[in-house]
Amino acid sequence: MSEQHLRTQLVNLLTKEQAHMSFEASVANFPEAQINTRPAGVEYSYWHLLEHLRICQWDILDYIRNPAYQHREWPREYWPANDAVTDWAGWQRTIEQFLADRAALVEIVLNSQTDLYAPIPHGYDGHTILREILVVADHNAYHIGELGILRQSAGLW
Repeated sequence: MSEQHLRTQLVNLLTKEQAHMSFEASVANFPEAQINTRPAGVEYSYWHLLEHLRICQWDILDYIRNPAYQHREWPREYWPANDAVTDWAGWQRTIEQFLADRAALVEIVLNSQTDLYAPIPHGYDGHTILREILVVADHNAYHIGELGILRQSAGLW
């Protein structure tokens, strides 16, 4: 496999519908009245889940780029406060920020100067950019699927 082929596959993993639903499909036509509701049996709202996706993806992007990266406290700093709510503009802002951060990750992957295999200089235990892209893609796929299933079970398609 060539280096460019690997980079293309990583971008596809982040952005395309392959073995899972895309982020864009999971939030498309989401009913505004439901953004702060909690699905039956779930401790968080649809927006909490969306914001968790955004926070985690941003955190990995920050980890990759920022030599002064500060580890966040799990799980408190990776989820909005349990009583936090948003309005439609906040929902849209979360989506826009998620997409902007994902685009920044794609840019890193596509940059031929990015050594995907080199340990991140300020990282932990030899973590590489390749590892971090795989982690964020895996995490995103998991929660995007969760959002889709929760929407389906609540009849929100």
